[in-house]
Amino acid sequence: MESGMRSLIYIERIFNRIGDFFGWLSSILFILLLANVVYDVVMRYVFNDVSIGFQEMEWHLFSAVFLLGVPYAVKAGGHVRVDIFYERLSFKAQAIIDLLGTFVFLLPFCLLVAWFGMDFAKESYLLGETSGDPGGLPYRWIIKGLIPFSFFFMAVSGIGLVLHSLNKIFNPHLMHLNSNNKG
Repeated sequence: MESGMRSLIYIERIFNRIGDFFGWLSSILFILLLANVVYDVVMRYVFNDVSIGFQEMEWHLFSAVFLLGVPYAVKAGGHVRVDIFYERLSFKAQAIIDLLGTFVFLLPFCLLVAWFGMDFAKESYLLGETSGDPGGLPYRWIIKGLIPFSFFFMAVSGIGLVLHSLNKIFNPHLMHLNSNNKG
């Protein structure tokens, strides 16, 4: 039985690594966003040169930072909840609330957005959608494709949260083995 419990923690760690990767990727994209904004501001105010492409890249990068950062936020416990009440509950009660929230709200919402987002991105790809502005970015489908991609991985992070909650309920004595112990 003990090895089965350790296996549940090991599986949780695999899901957590996926969330960690998206947190790292989001951080790198944020640095690129910062560099893009600095470049755009310097070009605009020092050289009086405006680039529509760089301005559009700002919102593309911001969207990517947000969309790819959310799976990490779910993994790290940064998702929305009323912490003033949640923190006062026992670990088991917290885990039950996390399980209910994940199964009732997070997973259905993520899977619906991922499912319908695929059609949204596919239509953009098939139309060859580009920016409507002269000098804007081509391949608008790439940023639209991030929507179903990120919501799918948000659901994957939700599964990691389910595993974490199950470990809090059934393996509280083994939670010290998990480096992502939130409780």
